[in-house]
Amino acid sequence: MNEPTSGAPLSDSERALLRDRLTEERASTVAQVAALTRDLGGIIEASTSVATDDEHDPEGATIAFERAQVAALLTRARERLADLDRAFEQLDAGTYGRCERCGQPIAAERLAARPAARTCIRCAS
Repeated sequence: MNEPTSGAPLSDSERALLRDRLTEERASTVAQVAALTRDLGGIIEASTSVATDDEHDPEGATIAFERAQVAALLTRARERLADLDRAFEQLDAGTYGRCERCGQPIAAERLAARPAARTCIRCAS
């Protein structure tokens, strides 16, 4: 199946290909959110069962760092999920593949690499 071409209206086969890619990425991202949520819950649970003093206990700083790192990864995964959902909405509305800043088409290569891309390469820089 051919890569989608930006600028021209999407054919039914291009739309199906994009929907499949977005669906795969969404499923992967949902799994990542679930795993990170479990990880964060485990870190929080472990830290509540141990009395740590971040300032004086060397493990306290490590636990705080690990918790912050997993929380940041979880935030990013949730943002990615929102971007993918937005891409689905745009695909359904017929506005998928247009840069949100300049309105120009997003290159097919960029959409192939990042199906939820919201801007063209020029505006992303």
